[in-house]
Amino acid sequence: MANALSLPLLLKELRLPAIAKAWPDIALKAVREQWEPELFLAQLCEIEATHRQEVRLKRLLKESQLPIGKQLSQYDFSEVVGISAVQVKRKASELSWLRQGHNILLFGASGLGKTHIAAALGYALIEQSVRVKFTTGTAMVQHLQKAREGLGLEDALKKLDKYELLILDDIGYVKKSDSESQVLFELIAHRYERNSLVITTNQVFSEWDSIFGDNMMTVAVIDRLVHHAEIYQLEGESYRRKEAMKINGKSGQLN
Repeated sequence: MANALSLPLLLKELRLPAIAKAWPDIALKAVREQWEPELFLAQLCEIEATHRQEVRLKRLLKESQLPIGKQLSQYDFSEVVGISAVQVKRKASELSWLRQGHNILLFGASGLGKTHIAAALGYALIEQSVRVKFTTGTAMVQHLQKAREGLGLEDALKKLDKYELLILDDIGYVKKSDSESQVLFELIAHRYERNSLVITTNQVFSEWDSIFGDNMMTVAVIDRLVHHAEIYQLEGESYRRKEAMKINGKSGQLN
């Protein structure tokens, strides 16, 4: 028969670290306030559940590799047209698009905050326990190209399936060889109607030949991406330049 002395070992065996830490204080409070046993148990379970959620969120944030300082509250949507805070918040709360493998495409000139918006959406989704992966288009292509050279492209693509959302940032910045273009096509084709993508780029569709090289491949990629996608065209002055001017202005005032 179990006894109080075996409780620490039992909690360790059951992997209940939050309860193991909290139960002595909670027990004293329960006795002092004459709780019913059900309330005492519920209190301990809530503590453990909260702890597990916090651990899970930390793990999701670490594996996401999202850039720091790109929260939704830190972006001024009044500085651009083409997208609103309401639209992004809706995507963060209504998750049916993820279950259906739909995509989001963010177009716009450099400096408008496309990366910030994509990352902010990623942070908001992680708060709902969605697995997110953020990477630049160049880094992803290099990763997949290396996997292909080692005859492991299929396995690499399958490993990315664990992420409900894959954010590919700035896919058009680096000119790619035919083999690199091919692995990017393979990624998009693999996730088509299965898992979602958020893609940011400063190149309109008519310029995507410079990314994929081959016109037929470009058409095939665009066809798959836009079939189930919401497309946002951001316009405005450079968001980064405005932010820099604000900071410099404040520094000048201090001087």
